Amino acid sequence: MSDFDRNASARWGQGVARAGRAEIDQGLRTYMLGVYNNMVVGLALTGFVALGVHMLSVTSDPSLAVAQMGKLYLTSFGAMLYGSPLKWVVMLLPLGFIFFFSFRINQMSASAARTMFFVFAASIGLSLSAVLLVFTGTSVARAFFVTSAAFAGLSLYGYTTKRDLSAFGSFLVMGLIGLVIASLVNLFVQSTAFQFGLSILSVLIFSGLTAWDTQAIKEMYFEDDDYEVATKKSVNGALMLYLDFINIFQSLLYLTGSRNE
Repeated sequence: MSDFDRNASARWGQGVARAGRAEIDQGLRTYMLGVYNNMVVGLALTGFVALGVHMLSVTSDPSLAVAQMGKLYLTSFGAMLYGSPLKWVVMLLPLGFIFFFSFRINQMSASAARTMFFVFAASIGLSLSAVLLVFTGTSVARAFFVTSAAFAGLSLYGYTTKRDLSAFGSFLVMGLIGLVIASLVNLFVQSTAFQFGLSILSVLIFSGLTAWDTQAIKEMYFEDDDYEVATKKSVNGALMLYLDFINIFQSLLYLTGSRNE
């Protein structure tokens, strides 16, 4: 009888452990789903803003144009946005948001952090509207779908792999720092061949960072986090993956895109 009681206790204990594991797994899935949902909303917002700004910036009626860029006619809004010093503000605005977000997220409420992320995504859309002037719509769509497929596979690998990617990630961060410095140098050099090489490196580095960031975001999950902490972790994770996606997309577009003539 005592043996029966001991076995029953063991089975009951295992059942509790399984139930606890199941709750943790469900919590993790919910947390990661929140990360991806925030990221997708951010990407959608970026796309809508970029398209909207582009539509306001160009016209098919030459009589309404105040400037011309290639075969595209620019409205007064487009000329102001792309042909005046305002273009530098548009280019640097996302960088300012990143620094502000990084330093202030711990002091923000969860709702404020999510709102700031979406404002940042909109600012990226404003900045990326220029690519619709340079590249054909078909090229932009192709680069987006290729990036989406690659991102999905890389993020899935980062989520499911049992391999610790931390050492690999440290190497990628060093490469990213070098990439940023080289990109700043090329702003003055303006070398097409150099930019081509940087775009290849960018695809490789941010592809690796996608897997590493996904694993890091997964490991940030803690089942006892309250709503505020969990939500801010979710928003921060969305920002990390969003930046990986945008950088892969921009680099692929430069490498494979057909330009408007």
